[in-house]
Amino acid sequence: MRLFAPLYDRVLRWAAHPHAERYLVALSFAESSFFPVPPDVMLAPMTLARPARGWRLALVTTLASVVGGAAGYALGWLAIGSIEPWLVDWGYWDAYARATIWFETWGVLAIFVAGFSPIPYKVFTISAGALHMFLPFFLAASFIGRGARFFLVAGLLRWGGAAMERRLRANIDAVGWSCVALAVLIVVALRLHG
Repeated sequence: MRLFAPLYDRVLRWAAHPHAERYLVALSFAESSFFPVPPDVMLAPMTLARPARGWRLALVTTLASVVGGAAGYALGWLAIGSIEPWLVDWGYWDAYARATIWFETWGVLAIFVAGFSPIPYKVFTISAGALHMFLPFFLAASFIGRGARFFLVAGLLRWGGAAMERRLRANIDAVGWSCVALAVLIVVALRLHG
């Protein structure tokens, strides 16, 4: 079923919009504290559309994501009691409980892993605030983890250029469904080991 190809084409059009960088900043900030869509969905096509701006876009994405992470941290620090019902209603409670265990086990390394991986980073930013993690360590780990992820995305797309874009476009549905399958496997694995 060709579900992802039309979405991919739409995101490429958005990436060419004159205000695309502002939208990328807003998405990066929001995803780190409350929004479910990762900024990679805009960063990738924007880098493909303008490869020479890839490093700048990765830096902007990283900075906005870290600032959004700080907002999530503040939410956790100041209002965990108020947002607990939201975490339950939106299905993030188990992930939040797991994140607190990760912090107790691995400390600041949990932020780095969450920042780099497809794990919901927002859950870890809120957890870090709720657990009163040392803010400078939180910010440093967030910057390194998020930066590594976004610079990797931009670097791969700059390196691959138009040829990668053609391959991606030809296989976007397979890639999209593979990502969905991978996300399901991660959730199942975390639930089995949680």
